[in-house]
Amino acid sequence: MESKLFCWILLSLLILSCFVSQTNEKMQGQTLVYLYKSRLKQNFGVDTSLFKVIDHVNEANVHPQVGLKEEDRIERLPGQLLANFSQYGGYVTVHKSAGRALYYYFVEAHHSKNPLPLLLWLNGGPGCSSLAGALLELGPFRVHSDGKTLYTNKFSWNYAANVLFLESPAGVGFSYSNTTSDYDKSGDSRTAADNYVFLVNWLERFSEYKDRDFYISGESYAGHYVPQLAHTTLYHNKKVNKTIINLKGIIIGNAVINDETDEQGMVDYFGSHAIISDQDVYQIHKYCDFSPNATSQSRECEASYGALEENIIDINVYNIYAPMCFSSDVTTRPKKASILEFDPCSINYMYVYLNRPDVQEALHANVTKLTHDWELCGDTIQVWRDSPSTIIPLLKEFMSNGIRVWIFSGDIDGRVPVTSTKYSINKMKLPVKTAWHPWFLNKEVGGYTQVYEGDLTFATVREAGHQVPSYQPARALSLIKHFLEGKPLH
Repeated sequence: MESKLFCWILLSLLILSCFVSQTNEKMQGQTLVYLYKSRLKQNFGVDTSLFKVIDHVNEANVHPQVGLKEEDRIERLPGQLLANFSQYGGYVTVHKSAGRALYYYFVEAHHSKNPLPLLLWLNGGPGCSSLAGALLELGPFRVHSDGKTLYTNKFSWNYAANVLFLESPAGVGFSYSNTTSDYDKSGDSRTAADNYVFLVNWLERFSEYKDRDFYISGESYAGHYVPQLAHTTLYHNKKVNKTIINLKGIIIGNAVINDETDEQGMVDYFGSHAIISDQDVYQIHKYCDFSPNATSQSRECEASYGALEENIIDINVYNIYAPMCFSSDVTTRPKKASILEFDPCSINYMYVYLNRPDVQEALHANVTKLTHDWELCGDTIQVWRDSPSTIIPLLKEFMSNGIRVWIFSGDIDGRVPVTSTKYSINKMKLPVKTAWHPWFLNKEVGGYTQVYEGDLTFATVREAGHQVPSYQPARALSLIKHFLEGKPLH
């Protein structure tokens, strides 16, 4: 059996585990297909040639941006309370001849004495929208259960930075291409190239941020997106021997870093949290080959994963202790909402909200009238051309170039769990600078952290699932503040 088919079977099992008891399988599937890389990718193995930069930064793709900023200004979103910050939304063309354009949503920082940095946020997938970050995680608003009104997130990351959410690649969310064959050419390298062209043009449009300290953040498969965009940025800075984009650091959460250890860590996490038996863990480690060059798997391995399926099918592996959503309906009147108690049906509310014509008009989105709904994780992209099995070489590159690197992990995520991240970091064989210790928020342990030589920080966030800011917004805000300020957690 092909290794990639084996991986897809495993991913299918994980996704199916989240369908149980749902009244709307399509929507729940879109919610939880945060990591279907194994089905899509065609390149396997540790191939650092995949880190080569696709360079289509040229006169045809760098456009005049005069006046476009004010055209993108969002006066007020439907159902929004008053806000003391500016927000913008719109499109940036990244490939003129193909008609490829990426949608962004930008919220400036709350009032601050000092200019705050620019922070880009990317959700993963591949194929999932970063508007999830905006409306489910770290943005200034969340959607009420009526699908019509918004409430305030008092732990929004725009208390720490000016936050830019980007839907990429083309085909995700509101982003599109007029050349439909583009959707079959997606992959890590072109995503990084398009995202970089987006940034160059966006910084022309918002020129006041050109010299601002810039950081890239994201979660899940953005463990590929973020480092590869940072790599592309460094490449172009060195190519012209000047700072085009003032990159200072990256931060990735519950991130896909190294396929082999990601899979091993997931199995061990299930075992250590009493989700699968010790015997199943033993059998999987004995009979399954996690290496990126594996070409087949034994019957014993397949049988062991069958047993794993039986034990995870009734839980949400993205937060092993979270309640499930048992209704896709929105309510006539908004039920009581709390930022501190994440509603498992929130994706349903966001889906309804973002598909309203008045909301799309306010966001300056869907200007080409797409043939499909906005979806969190849609099916426009069916092929993923390149996906190296590890991005560890890039992390080492950043450390050698003085780029701050933080990796964080919600400790109740079962999909890219804390064990996976620890195993992946251990592969780097880095000397420890500051030993493992708890960090605190409001006198309570917020998680644990360890700092390595070369300016790499690993931090856990206690009681957080795969989408850390959704489940622990206060701790997530504290984390990002420490990262941006370059201050150790304590």
